[in-house]
Amino acid sequence: MQSGREKAYAYLKDSVLTDPEMQDRFLSEQEIADRIGVSRTPIREALLLLAAEDLVRLVPKRGAHIAPLSGREIRELMEMRGLIERFAAQRTADDGTAPVDEMADILAHQATLRGEATTKEFIDADHRFHATLVAAVGNTLMSRQYDALRGRQIWAGVLALYRSRNRQDEVLAEHRRILDALVSGDAVAACAAIDSHIKATRRILLAA
Repeated sequence: MQSGREKAYAYLKDSVLTDPEMQDRFLSEQEIADRIGVSRTPIREALLLLAAEDLVRLVPKRGAHIAPLSGREIRELMEMRGLIERFAAQRTADDGTAPVDEMADILAHQATLRGEATTKEFIDADHRFHATLVAAVGNTLMSRQYDALRGRQIWAGVLALYRSRNRQDEVLAEHRRILDALVSGDAVAACAAIDSHIKATRRILLAA
């Protein structure tokens, strides 16, 4: 059973921080506490954890502020993703350990999630698609570092969908190219497909 702090942390990270309309706004501890049915204390504890991850900024007398990612932060996020995901593709393609069946199942599920009503679920599947590849390397430290990027990745993915009408179709096609290359054991093609996928998201996010 989740503690109040864990419940608040999960709600804030997965629902509030990934909502493009919440960017550049201050959070109301009482409003969030009422919404998820906990006291304000676990909300404060969760916000402290999020502040330690640089996902919110605590401002004296004003509360927690959700600061939009800067252009530099977006570029750094995409660069880090590229480094980890390309390594995972190279290693698993060379070793024949790419989790292609699991990734195919995730992609098939993702293809059923269309329209604005399923935007966050679509992006959650997007993250699982990539995280499954990273986990297959078997490097626990790398997986932890990649998982630490999850909040920012989901925020970036959701925002990209809001800004580009055809982005869902494009993401599915980009994922298919990554998967096809891994199925073929072609590390070079897999890395190139990952690069193209990440660059497309970065281009949308930096265009505004």
